[in-house]
Amino acid sequence: QVQLVESGGGLVQAGGSLRLSCAASGRTFSSYAMGWFRQAPGKEREFVAGITWSGDNTYYARSVKGRFTISRDNAKNTVYLQMNSLLPEDTAVYRCAASLAGVGLSLPERYDYWGQGTQVTVSS
Repeated sequence: QVQLVESGGGLVQAGGSLRLSCAASGRTFSSYAMGWFRQAPGKEREFVAGITWSGDNTYYARSVKGRFTISRDNAKNTVYLQMNSLLPEDTAVYRCAASLAGVGLSLPERYDYWGQGTQVTVSS
């Protein structure tokens, strides 16, 4: 139903910014809540940010609140993650995901489709 492809990752110095994009294919993109997760080597996958289908509500992990902003453009079938004031501990593979349930968006099991991920590396 939905295929997700992330882009925008790369290498950036601490304090810098990146914007990740997640392009979705499928006719029902606007019916899904969307989220971003990340996973660093040797660590568990963690929730980063989520957004409802309408974009009216957003949710953030405590570690990124105030630095990251999630948004979506349903006309473009795309969700974004603007990352500012990046820290070395933000280094991870970032994956976007789509949730039909649209609730409990911090939980990976609530998501139905996942992208393959894009690497973000923050150097000190």
